[in-house]
Amino acid sequence: MPLLNILTFPDSMLREKCDPVEEIDNDLIQLLDDMADTMYEAPGVGLAAPQVGYTKRVIVVDIKPRECAQESTEEEEILLPPDRSELIELINPEIVFSDGEVTGEEGCLSIPGFVSDVKRKFEVTVEGYNRDGELLEIKCEDLLARVFQHEIDHLDGILFIDRLGRLKRELLKKKIEKVLGKEEKYAVL
Repeated sequence: MPLLNILTFPDSMLREKCDPVEEIDNDLIQLLDDMADTMYEAPGVGLAAPQVGYTKRVIVVDIKPRECAQESTEEEEILLPPDRSELIELINPEIVFSDGEVTGEEGCLSIPGFVSDVKRKFEVTVEGYNRDGELLEIKCEDLLARVFQHEIDHLDGILFIDRLGRLKRELLKKKIEKVLGKEEKYAVL
């Protein structure tokens, strides 16, 4: 499967609200496969369609730690393909219940190299459709709940930096400008 290009901030596609998926077809199945491959290769624990240039309400998530095998030679390192047993693909996901609050560190494949503490709901229930068109309801907490909230935010054009207070946003802006150059303008911050 081809790897997709992960868009990075401040690409305007990351700010677009995605359209609901009307039909599950071969193109959508291919997109799910390519998104999963891209997420594992990055490596990440979640990926939303707008991060790879599609305005569709589609996400892939897998928080299971990736285990790699290494052959004990100095010449090469051999990696096993990711175990997809806990891959979650959701079409038109939505949070239908949330409770509690917790603050934890977040980063984003679209804002590489930057992390910050973000307040999220501790527990969520997410509904969405799988690739076979079956409605799924997933009740989760802690890291999986955080990842779902983060990826669903992407579908609405929201980045984790938007969840920061003004002072933290400004500090992060200065870090981004230092790395990317002051000529970049970030009206969204």
